[in-house]
Amino acid sequence: MRIGIDARFYGSLGKGLGRYTQKLIKYLEKIDGENQYFIFVRKENWEEYQPKRNNFTKVMANIPWYSLREQVFFPKILKKHRLDLVHFPHFNVPYFYGGRFVVTIHDLILFRFPTKRATTLSPLFYFFKRLGYRFVINRAVKRAEAIIAVSEYTKRDILDNFKIDPQKIFVTYEAADINNHLPDMTHDEILKKYAIIKPYILYVGNAYPHKNLERLVMAFQETAKKHPGLYLVMVGKSDYFYKRLDKFVRDNNISNIIFAGEIDDKHLNAVYRESKLYVFPSLYEGFGLPPLEAMCMNIPVVSSNSSCLPEILEDAAYYFDPRGISGIGDSIDRVITDIRLRQKLIENGKKQVRKYSWIDLAQKTLSIYQEKINKK
Repeated sequence: MRIGIDARFYGSLGKGLGRYTQKLIKYLEKIDGENQYFIFVRKENWEEYQPKRNNFTKVMANIPWYSLREQVFFPKILKKHRLDLVHFPHFNVPYFYGGRFVVTIHDLILFRFPTKRATTLSPLFYFFKRLGYRFVINRAVKRAEAIIAVSEYTKRDILDNFKIDPQKIFVTYEAADINNHLPDMTHDEILKKYAIIKPYILYVGNAYPHKNLERLVMAFQETAKKHPGLYLVMVGKSDYFYKRLDKFVRDNNISNIIFAGEIDDKHLNAVYRESKLYVFPSLYEGFGLPPLEAMCMNIPVVSSNSSCLPEILEDAAYYFDPRGISGIGDSIDRVITDIRLRQKLIENGKKQVRKYSWIDLAQKTLSIYQEKINKK
């Protein structure tokens, strides 16, 4: 079989999508030495991906995402390689691609949260962006040989929004990574480097509106009254959304919030391990990887009970209603003060992360490829 994978998001270039694509390819290389794979990457991540097996070939496809060039020129590159099947790890399947493909849908965030606060675009451009998104994703799910969803919740979300056969959708869970980078400093030196003050609770991730961070900082304001000297540390790239959150914090005179910015991977373990807990207040997730990654670091997790999170985290998190500020604060307070509960969450977290495996994801994905190609 000749299988193509759109890896233009590969690695650090595509954030969460990049990690999914990177891990999928890494573990397909481990389990499949027979089929021929063509991995389409951009100039920016050309060096980042180096094939490990002879049946994996990387191909230059320096085409920007969501662009006119993606619609017109990317299909020509794919067609040239006479592929039996292409895997698009995101919904942006080129309209003019006429070959057979599978598509991974991670979430339907623009269906669930069509808010202008989630973009820096003007209202008019954002309207057309949403219109284009709906058109492209609708065409992708209708034409795909198979749809891969990252959770049962996402599968139900797809079925609620599109009239398609449920048997066309396959669920493959992602997995948490254990960060094996060795630190070059002591924990205290690392915290000092990023101006982090103990004791603190931790959030790692972006600051998009559906992450619900404004309610988190307001809840923390009340929690801090019960725990003087406690800090809330936010780790994430200082972009437009974090700057807007910083302004919200200053405008509301909320103290003890530390915006640590991006933290080097070799230092992130220490930041996790020195925290009191990890808090995840998100209103919507397709899978919910960050709290699982926190569980790998043996810290208790306090999480929203929305969307897929109870499915993914099960009894390894202490849940709250993400729309209730007092409930968020009470949950944080409970896990900080209840030693037995903390230990139970840590132990359950160790078990929970072992339920997910990238190699399982790769094996299930390969079986989908084989089934759809053999069906032809």
